[in-house]
Amino acid sequence: MAGRGRPGSAPQTEKREQFARLIAQGVSSSQACRIVGVNRRTGKRWRHGRTITSSTGKRRHYPPVINVGKREISSRFLSEDERVRIGDLHRAGHGVREIAAEIGRNASTISRELRHNRDLASGSYRPFMAQRMAVERRARPGRGKLIRDPQLRGFVAERLTRRWSPEQIAHALRMQFPDQPERHLAAETIYQAVYRPELGGLGRTLPKALRTGRRRRRPRRHPQARRRGVLPGMTMIDQRPDEAADREVPGHWEGDLITGAHNRSAIVTVVERASRFTLLCHLPEGRHTAEAVRDALVTAFSGLPAHLRCSLTWDQGSEMALHTEIARLVEMPVFFCDKASPWQRPTNENTNGLLRQYFPKHTDLREHDADRIAEVAAELNARPRKTLGWDTPAERLAQASAQTADSAPWVRARRCPARMAR
Repeated sequence: MAGRGRPGSAPQTEKREQFARLIAQGVSSSQACRIVGVNRRTGKRWRHGRTITSSTGKRRHYPPVINVGKREISSRFLSEDERVRIGDLHRAGHGVREIAAEIGRNASTISRELRHNRDLASGSYRPFMAQRMAVERRARPGRGKLIRDPQLRGFVAERLTRRWSPEQIAHALRMQFPDQPERHLAAETIYQAVYRPELGGLGRTLPKALRTGRRRRRPRRHPQARRRGVLPGMTMIDQRPDEAADREVPGHWEGDLITGAHNRSAIVTVVERASRFTLLCHLPEGRHTAEAVRDALVTAFSGLPAHLRCSLTWDQGSEMALHTEIARLVEMPVFFCDKASPWQRPTNENTNGLLRQYFPKHTDLREHDADRIAEVAAELNARPRKTLGWDTPAERLAQASAQTADSAPWVRARRCPARMAR
């Protein structure tokens, strides 16, 4: 009876981690065992790994602390060295954001790592144990749903050929198979199957069905990567008058560039929000420098009446570095969208999509002279629009142009900010 309840051997997690550090530094196994204070057999098992089969038949694998020729993984996963650094900083009392800044990772990545890969028994974070947990979690055996299920794969492939987006397909699967959750897919699963046909079982021609036309996923920007500078003196879109948002007052414009192959040529596109009237500006030799864009916009807006020059909204591209000169010469304030927020210029973004019928991507826009660009603008402005009650943009703008700043009731009620500043 005295032997019952006798405690087992003390956990050797800390010793194993110390042993792994010594081996990584080039210390021999025998010397590392002496320093740590463990038997050489224990050190051999730690170094080379082992697999244990329990009495119930369950197999548990303990990976080696040194992996010779280990497989390269994506840099978006935390490495063992990074986890060791996280553990050292965490024990030193540094916060999540401090650790993230130190190792160049996002704060949410550090928070998730400390939360998901901590030692459940002690509640502390042990980097080598965290590495093992992450590796075991990442190595998911078996084939994916699309490879296992030919009907599911055919369903996805058929809709990709019809230009459906992965999100639309994921929603359709839930409608088509409401009682079969094993056939429900996340949109990300479909994206991965398209970008990696060898994993998803989809054909090599299907990546062309994505709206971007890309065969590879665009890499995400590293949090410490260099970003574009901020244009001085910007007035942000949240300061734009409310009348620009409801589209009741003509004279508020949105602008951008459409670029050609290798970003070596461009055309200036400007769209009026209320009428959807489009101005296209030819850039000599396709040069989209700040000076060239300034001259093109000043020329384009100089022919409009004053009450149709209320505001211009643009993104934060470097081509608008001379926005203060544009605002002064045209007598119209310029507002800027937030970074990576194209939806804040919806009219211009939609129009640029229509213009790609005339100026396809990855072509040299220098082939189109000023006359050709004017023809395209005239054709687009003569096209009836459902959103305008089947009027054309040219007709709507002509009605607005016929009204003077003194006779138009909407001008008397709501003066343009450019006129108020005079």
